[in-house]
Amino acid sequence: MSIDIAFRNLNSKIKKCRRCRLAKSRVNVLCGEGNLHAELMLIAQAPGGNEDREGKMFIGPSGKVLDELLAEIDIQREEIYITNLIKCMLPKNRKPKSHEISACSAYLEREIDLIGPKILAPLGYYASRFILEKFGVQIPAKPDFRKVYGQVLKIGDQQIIPLQHPSAVLHDASIKEAMVRNYRTLRLHYDGQRDKTIEPMGPDNNP
Repeated sequence: MSIDIAFRNLNSKIKKCRRCRLAKSRVNVLCGEGNLHAELMLIAQAPGGNEDREGKMFIGPSGKVLDELLAEIDIQREEIYITNLIKCMLPKNRKPKSHEISACSAYLEREIDLIGPKILAPLGYYASRFILEKFGVQIPAKPDFRKVYGQVLKIGDQQIIPLQHPSAVLHDASIKEAMVRNYRTLRLHYDGQRDKTIEPMGPDNNP
């Protein structure tokens, strides 16, 4: 079976999903978007209000920030794959519940299996925690979790680079510089330039 057919089948299942109560409140269920042969996959938490209404990934204020970050590191959306841990909008943008993650995460795992990206870049706390747990990485306590952003983890052939979610800068503009530096780390490893020196991120400047 070709990857295109496999994704059509997967996306059909996602669009019909009724595994949790989020199906009752959503306008649209969002499937992933982008290059099905991508070496880099970005994994966000869940659609926001704009995305829920329009049925497209990252089109609201956080989408604008993401586009700026990708432009900063010279990566086009078309060359990567972008998806969510939770495929439906969370009411009032609340935190995802454990049973919602359990119900929805199988879709993300299938996306990862089908694409086989060299780099997984989860965005924000919940997506990063899920991916780290999936690969058996010890999870720091939540107050210290920000220290994992910009770190490059290698588990077998899989690289994982957790990053701040673009929406974080909308709540605290002071983290923009540190965020850009972490995204530059992503760019270096995306290019396979592992021998380049990257300025280390300490706990004081890595939100």
